[in-house]
Amino acid sequence: MRAGTRPAPLTALAAALLFLLEVCVTFLTTTPATADGVGDCTATKGAVVAVDFGPFGGSITRGCDTTPTTGYDLLHDAGFTTAGTQHDGPAFICRIGLGTFNSGTQYPTPDKESCVLTPQATAYWSYWTASPGQDDWTYSQYGAMDRKLRDGDVDAWVYGGTDVGGSTGQPTFRPDDVRAGGTSSPDPGGTPTGAPGDIDVAGAVTWLKGRLTDGERVVDDGGDTTNYLLTTEVAYARAAADGKTAALDKITAFLAAHTDDYAYAAGKDEAPDATAAARLALLAEITEGDPARFGGHDLVGDLKKNVCAAGPESGEPTPGCSAKGDFRNATWTEGQALSLLALVRAGQTPPADTVARLTQVQCKDGGITSVLIRPGEYCDGDPATTGLVALVLRKAGGQDDAVAQARTYLRKAQRDDGAFPGYTGSTTGGIAATACAAEALRVLGDTDRADAAEGWLSRQQLDGGGFGFEEGATEAALYPTPPAVLAGARTDLTVLTTKKTDPSQPPTSQPSTTDPGTPAPGTGPDLKKGTAYLTGPARLQGGQYYTAGTGSGRADFGLTIDGAYALAATGLNNAKLRGIVDFLDHKGKDGEGRTVNDWTGVGTEYASGGSLGKTALLAETVGRNPRDFAGHDLIAALDKSVCAKASSAPDRSCAAKGAYTYAPSVFSQALAVMAQLRAGEKTAAEQPITYLESLQHRSGAWPSLIPSTNDSDVDSTAIAAMALDLAGGDKADQAVGKALKWIASKQLSDGGFPGAAGDSVNSAALAVQGLSLDSGKYTHEIDKALKFLASQQNADGGFNVAKEGQRGSDLRASTQAVGGATGISFGELDRSLTGTTPQPTPTPTPNPSGSAPEILTPGETGGGDGGPIADGGSGGGVLASTGAQVGALAAAAALLVLAGWRTVVVARRRTDAGSGR
Repeated sequence: MRAGTRPAPLTALAAALLFLLEVCVTFLTTTPATADGVGDCTATKGAVVAVDFGPFGGSITRGCDTTPTTGYDLLHDAGFTTAGTQHDGPAFICRIGLGTFNSGTQYPTPDKESCVLTPQATAYWSYWTASPGQDDWTYSQYGAMDRKLRDGDVDAWVYGGTDVGGSTGQPTFRPDDVRAGGTSSPDPGGTPTGAPGDIDVAGAVTWLKGRLTDGERVVDDGGDTTNYLLTTEVAYARAAADGKTAALDKITAFLAAHTDDYAYAAGKDEAPDATAAARLALLAEITEGDPARFGGHDLVGDLKKNVCAAGPESGEPTPGCSAKGDFRNATWTEGQALSLLALVRAGQTPPADTVARLTQVQCKDGGITSVLIRPGEYCDGDPATTGLVALVLRKAGGQDDAVAQARTYLRKAQRDDGAFPGYTGSTTGGIAATACAAEALRVLGDTDRADAAEGWLSRQQLDGGGFGFEEGATEAALYPTPPAVLAGARTDLTVLTTKKTDPSQPPTSQPSTTDPGTPAPGTGPDLKKGTAYLTGPARLQGGQYYTAGTGSGRADFGLTIDGAYALAATGLNNAKLRGIVDFLDHKGKDGEGRTVNDWTGVGTEYASGGSLGKTALLAETVGRNPRDFAGHDLIAALDKSVCAKASSAPDRSCAAKGAYTYAPSVFSQALAVMAQLRAGEKTAAEQPITYLESLQHRSGAWPSLIPSTNDSDVDSTAIAAMALDLAGGDKADQAVGKALKWIASKQLSDGGFPGAAGDSVNSAALAVQGLSLDSGKYTHEIDKALKFLASQQNADGGFNVAKEGQRGSDLRASTQAVGGATGISFGELDRSLTGTTPQPTPTPTPNPSGSAPEILTPGETGGGDGGPIADGGSGGGVLASTGAQVGALAAAAALLVLAGWRTVVVARRRTDAGSGR
């Protein structure tokens, strides 16, 4: 084993503690629904984990912990043993065993899987979760160490294969089959015990007034770009609190004058952005205006005539349509709901398909997912979206069953103190989620529950009047404050109006999502602020490397190189860039005594071609000699790693002839190709280039993984195009042209691009780099993508994971955004370190446990030793959710939070990267 990567042995003391834990393990038959209970755990106390040993001749086995903490601890506290990989440490769960099954043998056994590198996506322990009351499995977006459990949660571990999104390979049993107490679920009937309280609506609105520029618009922090979506949110809040005023008229007039910029960015004669058009139409209706004559457009008419007749299954898909009944360019459930509401409030009869479409995104537990999924796709509801849709369906009429199911979901999701979590699996109360749920519950007759939610919100209000994103926040934010105002005013968007109303009939409404909106024409992200974020001492340890998680001493070498690429691209802090390069080149050791050579495996039988290529490419970028970097000839090692043929099981080192050893992704292949070409090894790169070309789909796209999983991925297509552009030649040029055309076709109406995390920052950044290969042809698309990236940059300079993701800067997404925004291809990236001097090299503090700690800060995830694989996580960057925070290639988006925080928690769920990428 390489230094610093050996999992810590179980000590005698730890074994004794395990024996004393309240643990009970019960064996299930292959029909787990007949299982008995598990010790002292119940449906509302403790958490349960089930492990399917079926592939190894065993049965489904479950255990429980009455005081659950993390998914990792649950496994061990329930009596199971685990082993990680040498490459990723114990956090990436490679083997699982149980003392009473085959004498405690851990599976898979070493003859089947060495557990040196990250296992293949075709054979590994996949991680699945279910929240209290939920009877469908979620492909976990957390690693087990980062999943925070609560009473009633259920986890499952299944050995086998999954696809990139986790839509295959699910457990053969349901959560209720293994849940303590059988199919019983938490009783939603009890009333929360949180103290009542009133929101200071006037104080909140005063705070919002102070956020307006010229009293008419919201401008993004640190720039001069108007955030139209937030401007509509403030207008709704002003209407709810003050009624019709000159101040509200001024905001409305500004939005009317900029209707083309906000809702018709694609052109006056094109289909509008449905969400934007609906928001403006609702504002007109709320303020006693005419949505058919707003900003020079018939907003209601345009919405009604742009309803999708079919989705991609038709073979001739219309842009902006995911399924029949979509309002074109709605993209998210919120946009669909607001568009439907705009028609209903205007007195129009909405097309039946648009109503049916909303019912299709209701999950079995009654929750509503934030993403406009197609029938049969994974469904994961959240309180904010559920509250909004319940109100809209109630307003539309004829959907009593769906509304009743949504109400049941909300009652189950509410905490005893009245709060609602922002997304599935969260234990933290969310401001916007609680506000939106409160509005719905009040209308649906659960007044006591609505009062409890409002009371909880009142205790979260900050001294200045605003609200933060989550409970305990100390800084007010624009996104969550308007929904809290509507909840406090006891109104919602289905009935909000500036007309005088009978006080005996208090309106009740639901705030709409304030995801970052498409910015008005302006510049791209602030690269100076982005660079400052990347080089901040809280992130760049000792100015040398990024870690695998908050508090960990383990370096994430792949992420560190991503940061170096970004600094090289901007050239704004060459001193810090040199600090990173020197640390790697001089074999600097992290807190576990590991060097970059432990990550690449250079000189060993497990050398990873992708990691070698990524490291060599950095050396070439900054003028170092890749043939003598960190004490090794990386180019010779890379040449040696080219596969002569596919390996046979159990050897999984080579996917095919021309692949690189232990290179799990198209990203790995492309980076290694560029490293060889930049080193002048054109002949040695011929077979790898041929193999890379062979992976391209007829559409022009590339898959994400090697061997191909037949998906189509923007990030991988962009990096492959960069590699083939560097290779040159007629065949490569044609492949690049097809790739860029395909990438451009995937651009969303807001300028972003789809990734596993949703409307992904990572994907948009890579798309900019790819499209910049032919910048003259794709100027419009690049400009839109840069504006999208600017809209996702936070005040600290970092970037969100995705538009619909939880607000908060994510390190991995930020490295890609900063570098990608320059448009410089990795094949051409060049930054001289001339004039810099060696940086101080403090001695790192060893991490005695050798395991990744739990990550507490939203968005500040480390992942594994990976590169910038889109929407990926740690370890090899190929598998999600097996221990470390590797939520990458897993199921996509969930949880947009209304008012901009209805989020996939893709920030917590996907960290846009993986090893060797």
